[in-house]
Amino acid sequence: MKQETRPLPTQRPDDRKTTSSQPPPRFFELIPSHTSIDFVAMAPRMVLLSVLFILVGMGSIYLRGLNYGIDFAGGTLVQVRFPQSTPVADVRAALDLPGLGGVVVQDVGREGRDFQIRVQTADEATTSGTTEVVRAGLREKFGEGAYDILRVESVGPKVGRDLWRSATLAVLASTLMMGVYIALRFDLRFGVSVAAALLHNVLFALAAISLAGMEFDLTTVAALLTIVGFSVNDNVVISDRIRENMRKTRRGDLRTILNVAINETLSRTVINSGTVIFVSTALLLLGGSAIHSFAFTLLVGFIIGTYSSIFVSTPIVLFLDRRGARRR
Repeated sequence: MKQETRPLPTQRPDDRKTTSSQPPPRFFELIPSHTSIDFVAMAPRMVLLSVLFILVGMGSIYLRGLNYGIDFAGGTLVQVRFPQSTPVADVRAALDLPGLGGVVVQDVGREGRDFQIRVQTADEATTSGTTEVVRAGLREKFGEGAYDILRVESVGPKVGRDLWRSATLAVLASTLMMGVYIALRFDLRFGVSVAAALLHNVLFALAAISLAGMEFDLTTVAALLTIVGFSVNDNVVISDRIRENMRKTRRGDLRTILNVAINETLSRTVINSGTVIFVSTALLLLGGSAIHSFAFTLLVGFIIGTYSSIFVSTPIVLFLDRRGARRR
């Protein structure tokens, strides 16, 4: 038997689907791009509030000082864990010894089992033998094997002073170099405004650390450097949009251009900052005592970095532009 083969139907041009008539894909937009909030008008009041907070924090640092960790103050840190809940008063009583001075015992666990013991020392020789004195005091009070030592850190006072000097220079140098980078990429006005905003962020974070009584150690310095880099990221995005809008409307009012640029990038700013704020909040709540001050500094810095890119740096650009126009 012969099998019949039917010819394939020809497709007419009218039946073909064209993709050119399909609408472009729509992306999720958290904040509509046509939002028109006058951020520049709100800037003076917002800056006044943040400056007041910084002044209060600087007063706290002047009167009480920062809660320096072993990295800067010098001394020994011993973290111990007991198998059952132990009163903090018993741990303090065990370390009430003639060979130890300036002992601070903190309950860092949720069940009264973990304790951090800080002993400040005045010289290198005392630092080297502090750990053994702490071990002997705990052994005499609770017995051998009644606790576990999780970590021991010892830093001499001279090393602590050198670390503090290096940390200060690192933060200042990073702030200055970020301002120079923005000035070379965009304009001198933008470089000055970004440098001022970064300095504002660092001072605000230090004020929050002092007022909250958080420990200031090397991880806190790392958090401050992270804040500087994050804040520059937001400022670059807004500055780039300002430059684009200035090219489109060469004779437009700079105040309007600034507001339009902030509103157009607001959705991106909220999504980007919201992500890192969520992560740093999780670190603060679940990360444990070892990174508590680090996570706290990150959380404050990410919030204030987003705030400063809107309410601090862009108004400074407007102020410098008006001042330059008066001189001309």
